[in-house]
Amino acid sequence: MTATFPTVRTPAGDVPADAPAWNPQRRSSMPSHRYLPVHERVPLPSSSRTWPARRIERAPLWVPVDLRDGNQALAEPMDTARKRRLFDLQVAMGYKEIEVGYPSASQTDFDFVRHLAERDDLPEDVTVSVFTAARADLIDRTAEAVQGLPRVLIHLYTATAPVWRDVVLGRSRAELHRLVLDAAGHLLRRVGDRPGVRFEFSPEVFNLTEPDYVLEVCDSVTELWDASPDRPVVHNLPATVEVATPNVYADQIEYADRHLARRDSVILSVHPHNDRGTGVACAELAVLAGAQRVEGCLFGNGERTGNVDLVTLALNLHAQGVDPMVDLSDIDTVREVVEHCNRLPVHPRHPYAGDLVHTAFSGTHQDAIAKGLAHHAKQAAELGVPPEQAPWAVPYLPIDPGDIGRTYEEVIRINSQSGKGGIAHLLHAHRGLELPPALRPELARAVQRVTDATGRELTREELWELFRATYVVPGLEGRVTVAPWSTAEVSPGVHRFTCRLRVDGVEHSVEGIGNGPLSALTDALRGIGVTVDVLDYREHSVGGSDGHAAAYARCEVDGAPWWGCGWDTSVLTASVNAVVAAVNRAKEV
Repeated sequence: MTATFPTVRTPAGDVPADAPAWNPQRRSSMPSHRYLPVHERVPLPSSSRTWPARRIERAPLWVPVDLRDGNQALAEPMDTARKRRLFDLQVAMGYKEIEVGYPSASQTDFDFVRHLAERDDLPEDVTVSVFTAARADLIDRTAEAVQGLPRVLIHLYTATAPVWRDVVLGRSRAELHRLVLDAAGHLLRRVGDRPGVRFEFSPEVFNLTEPDYVLEVCDSVTELWDASPDRPVVHNLPATVEVATPNVYADQIEYADRHLARRDSVILSVHPHNDRGTGVACAELAVLAGAQRVEGCLFGNGERTGNVDLVTLALNLHAQGVDPMVDLSDIDTVREVVEHCNRLPVHPRHPYAGDLVHTAFSGTHQDAIAKGLAHHAKQAAELGVPPEQAPWAVPYLPIDPGDIGRTYEEVIRINSQSGKGGIAHLLHAHRGLELPPALRPELARAVQRVTDATGRELTREELWELFRATYVVPGLEGRVTVAPWSTAEVSPGVHRFTCRLRVDGVEHSVEGIGNGPLSALTDALRGIGVTVDVLDYREHSVGGSDGHAAAYARCEVDGAPWWGCGWDTSVLTASVNAVVAAVNRAKEV
């Protein structure tokens, strides 16, 4: 067989001897042997874990680091105006501790910290956090930047993992420990007596650092800074580069939670990155394991594959009935500001916030959502509460889109994969139509013919025009027209229908008798050779200020069933037009 993708090396190795018969996958040529599993790279804590049995019942302290960690990952770092806009958004959302920069790393970051320090509009309950490496000159520059800030957390870091010690820093365990203590002592001397100042320490690459060394370094810093319950130190334990499944990180965090000295004086923080795509899981499991604080970015911006996404984390709690303690009720404004400041788009499939996350194209999904929304509205009415306050249980929608400022307009969209339930839902939601169930499959086939031919989705306006052209217009124009007409009940239960019928351009004055207006109409049609029987008929008020009514008639015309629809301010006129539409649709075949 000729290779369709000549640069792709289809696995051709042996099927593993212990593979079950139903799994024919072969060994690939990928050099996976070059990489050691995490268990061989760093000592891991014992597995006497308790975190899997716990539940997250309250939000941790969220700390957005967009203005520092996220900013340093941008091709075009933010200027002061963009930083201020994002900072103001985060304050408005309810974040109480915000990392705003690395003032010793760039003049722009230094200037922004000074911008905040020199203004008098910093909320009284918001703490500004700044970042510095463990070097005396950088600490001095940081101390200069934060002068005048009423509440500040100075975040000191250095990498502690063996590869970083050996390859990057060239220091032994003892030498690096001394470097950390020297830097922590210098920081204490420079700003330790300032009111409103607290400290944070990060053993960078914590997840690849020996557990005993983490405790040795962190505990000595806790003692040096004389942490106490009323002035706690933050120990931030980052998964700087993801290297293992989230349960491993949770075990590491639980070990620290159990063994850190002065635990009541330590705020245990985590800072997961997303190299394996499991940053959210790492953060959630870490909170189960004892973490009290989570650093991350809105929508997950950051170096490489990004920091953990604080929006997803918060709305995951919301979806479990836990108050996230930040406001995301206008998700599109939040996204617009973040996209503007980062100059990066949010993916349309991004959890909760993407353009398509509440959208169903699949017919089975659409049908389930449409039924779920109808059931939700009914349940709310029975409870006597507005729909936005009723318990939420709608298939395929983990949260109510209304909670985050989205409408239902984009929940169901129409393309070649769509089904009758979704189509009916859209026509009901936007035009007030209550399509008879038996009509829906036929309309779905008409929609699919159009979407297959065009290769694109239909807007709700295009869907309405397709429905109107297919089922309504034939009642107003076609081979058979009925105008003018009148009907009267000539005796109890006996109706006369009188009209001028035009058939293929030839006019006839006819009348018919029946037990209702429509049976009298069909009798009149039979008088000129059009055999019609009404098999099913529905009508309803559409509502709205124009007071329209819709009527649906399924008619047997010359031995075959056809649907027609009428749309008029008069129910009777709509019903007549529905029968005529069915006749004309049959005649046009």
